[in-house]
Amino acid sequence: QVQLAESGGGLVQPGGSLRLSCAASGSIYRLNNMGWYRQAPGKQRELVASITSGGTTDYADSVKGRFTISRENAKNTVYLQMDSLKPEDTAVYYCNADIRDRRTFRVWDYWGQGTQVTVSS
Repeated sequence: QVQLAESGGGLVQPGGSLRLSCAASGSIYRLNNMGWYRQAPGKQRELVASITSGGTTDYADSVKGRFTISRENAKNTVYLQMDSLKPEDTAVYYCNADIRDRRTFRVWDYWGQGTQVTVSS
């Protein structure tokens, strides 16, 4: 079994910054692609940023130049640095990871529990 634990959400003023973290633990052989999604009230969940095991990144157009995704493989952790935050960034942010299980060697898709980010003055 694998768990994803997110942290770093909160309330911030427009123009401010937050850093989200997501640590994976459990029966992990290898972390493959990892990403951050968000879901605002009344909207569908959308991909914010992703990073491959080799470090290749991709971003939604709405966050390019403001958000940075990174990973620390030794700690099984992915980060999302969010700068120049806007009210429209307000959402619940979810961590996602494709993980090869250490015992079965099968790849499973895992989600974190979500962390609230609110951008408001």
